[in-house]
Amino acid sequence: MAPFTSASLYVGDLHPDVTETLLFEIFKQVGAVASIRVCRDTITRRSLGYAYVNFHTVTDAEHALETLNFTLIKNRPCRIMWSYRDPSIRKSGLGNVFIKNLHKSIDNKTLYDTFISFGNILSCKVVTDENGVSRGYGFVHYERQEEAEQAISKVNNMLLSAKQVFVGHFIPKKEKSHSERFTNVYVKNLDPSIDESELKIIFSQFGTITQAVIMRENGSSRGFGFVNFSHPDEAKAAVTEMSGKELHGKLLYAGKAQKKSEREAELKLKFEQLRIERINRYQGVNLYIKNLDDTIDDEKLRAEFSSFGNITSAKVMRDDKDNSRGFGFVCFSTPEEATRAVTEMNGRIFVNKPLYVALAQKREVRRAQLELQHKQAQANLAARAGLGNPLYTSPATTGAPVFYPPGAPLPPNSRNQSFMYPQQIMSRPSRGWTSQNQPTTRPGAYQGMPNYGVPVPPRSRPSRQRGGQTQVVGSGNGRGAQGGGQGVQTGAKRGFKYTPNARNPPQSGLPISQPNPNLSSQPLGPDVPGTPLSIPALAAANQEERKQLLGETLFPLIAVHEPQNAGKITGMLLESLDWHELIHLIESTETLLSKINEARSVLQSHAEQEGDSLDAPQQ
Repeated sequence: MAPFTSASLYVGDLHPDVTETLLFEIFKQVGAVASIRVCRDTITRRSLGYAYVNFHTVTDAEHALETLNFTLIKNRPCRIMWSYRDPSIRKSGLGNVFIKNLHKSIDNKTLYDTFISFGNILSCKVVTDENGVSRGYGFVHYERQEEAEQAISKVNNMLLSAKQVFVGHFIPKKEKSHSERFTNVYVKNLDPSIDESELKIIFSQFGTITQAVIMRENGSSRGFGFVNFSHPDEAKAAVTEMSGKELHGKLLYAGKAQKKSEREAELKLKFEQLRIERINRYQGVNLYIKNLDDTIDDEKLRAEFSSFGNITSAKVMRDDKDNSRGFGFVCFSTPEEATRAVTEMNGRIFVNKPLYVALAQKREVRRAQLELQHKQAQANLAARAGLGNPLYTSPATTGAPVFYPPGAPLPPNSRNQSFMYPQQIMSRPSRGWTSQNQPTTRPGAYQGMPNYGVPVPPRSRPSRQRGGQTQVVGSGNGRGAQGGGQGVQTGAKRGFKYTPNARNPPQSGLPISQPNPNLSSQPLGPDVPGTPLSIPALAAANQEERKQLLGETLFPLIAVHEPQNAGKITGMLLESLDWHELIHLIESTETLLSKINEARSVLQSHAEQEGDSLDAPQQ
């Protein structure tokens, strides 16, 4: 054995439970151990199955290699070799021998003892599966190329444990993948009447056949077999001529014999390429349509979209009982037609339902977008719950109400507008008002919405005029009613209702709105009393009016299940969902409960962070 300058040994094939302490107890018996390290995964810290043992002297390392190689450690034979810091020796392939067709009983030690007579072995390994059973092939790495050549010439085609083995030069996988040279041909779709002799006669015209076999089960042909030629050119000619040829009324398939892993990798690559081609072919022309009525079929869907261009296919997806699943696909011939259809049809009412129309996407892309939207919605809900941002709002420029939870700070853009909560108006009459003359809520609003605040113009201060009349003057400081509800505007301008005996009635000539005693019994819906909430009305309304109508319908539904936080949850849903999804919430109690629980969990987590109970009364 040639001398080595390093006293470091590689110890492989270790059990996962082997530790440095156990290895030290074993290796200290042959010499003074300098250090031991079991290599582990950086994240899980589980053993990778190999270790390095460093001795103080090369002599002790040689003694350990000779005496402890293939020793059982936790019922596994370890494999010891010199540790090489330079990987070029291992990667070059020089002196590396490949052996196949090994008997299952041959292990590392038996293989080592067989090939040690031809030279100094750097590494010897029989490849096994996850259960430790031999896969029938292995490798022997010699120190010099001449030793490897001698082993190949002496052992190739010899019998080892009653099996003829093949011994040759190791060919790296990269070189194998670029090589189309093969001798073994796989033949399938064989007639059951064909046997090995007939198969050999059929393929003998292409060259010398070393072996022909038909795979059988219980003595019956399985319809495929293998033909091994002596030269790769003969095998290639057989594949070219015989693949697709009819034999006994069946079309044969002939190709290169592959391992199962190679065949699966090739098929996976082929199917992936077909999938990419199909996606590219329909990119930008295939539309996804959902929220379809159950009465819509393929023909009705095609007719509805036919005005936008040439439709190559239109299909409504159905379940196993042939019931519509509520969505489908329409494919156009050009991207321009598809874009026009998306622009015109998205949100359009089709059989009393608003359509959702968008370009079709791959499932993984759509899933990633939905996950991102869900995370953003959760973040928005948490931010609104924590910062007191508007929960149920519409722009002040339209004159529609802007709703805030009681006690929440006002947004930074409220400098030119004041805000007041109804309960503050009801409980604290300002100067010139009496408690029996409190303003009523506006018509069309639900009477049980206590958590909403109503905006008023800039805070007013009283100033005396002649005759003892009190005039309301805006201060413009934007602080609103948080100072005790003192910024109330004259009711006539805001539509507040007064009783005839009020001390400060509106000026003469202005109309007085009379309260409606039956207001609380009006049905929920749009501002027209007695009219139920309808999808055409929502579609015709602008964004602010639509949000107002949906909010007034959602609030009482949520209040049934979560009365304490109905206002907050209503605002959360209005801000995080589009109106198509809000309609679905109104129609589906199960989906509504799911959203209520989701919003409540966000509020609860924020309340826990703040050290408050979710349902604690507001100060």
